[in-house]
Amino acid sequence: MVLFGCGAAVIAGADIELTGISFAFGLALIGMAYSIGAVSGCHINPAVSLGMVAAGRMTLPEAIQYIIAQVAGAVVAALVLMIIASGKADYSVATNGLGQNGWGAGYLGEYFMGAAFMFEVVATFLFMVVILGATSASAPAGFAGLAIGLALVVIHLVGINVTGVSVNPARSVGPALFVGGTALAQLWLFIVAPIIGAALAGLLFKSGMVDADV
Repeated sequence: MVLFGCGAAVIAGADIELTGISFAFGLALIGMAYSIGAVSGCHINPAVSLGMVAAGRMTLPEAIQYIIAQVAGAVVAALVLMIIASGKADYSVATNGLGQNGWGAGYLGEYFMGAAFMFEVVATFLFMVVILGATSASAPAGFAGLAIGLALVVIHLVGINVTGVSVNPARSVGPALFVGGTALAQLWLFIVAPIIGAALAGLLFKSGMVDADV
């Protein structure tokens, strides 16, 4: 997600623009879902793992192991991306960044913090609803990865100008650690808001208001 999603923004953003970046994130997720989904469920997202806990599909100790691996993977991917991007003479991590999330003056659409928080909560909630629904026992077999990946594409099409789109704390942590400054100072929102959104979706399914078949 970080290497190819954020990489699309950093390395090819000028050529593929917002739509291309959106599809890069979604297609990367589809590829991962069908390659490691049978191994781990392909959460690759701390908010999703905690949403699974809230839905009763996973225990907290299991989720903690997942989260450690997810964050470690995102940090390594951000480092690899920085090394690759630095191979271009005019690249600077301070100027060009690593596809980090943010809000406010100087960041993409310059949306206020309240709008950024609202988007991340609602987008993650809806993303988690798709994940839980698409992976339930009553869902058509074999289509979960496609549904989840396309949902991520739509979320990016709407939200890139708002926050760069996180809906995934690990995706935000990796780039922010290397970019520092404002990206690191604003990182809290991209941890808190996605977790709230995913937890609400998990609780909705656990409550029985939505089909919660495992």
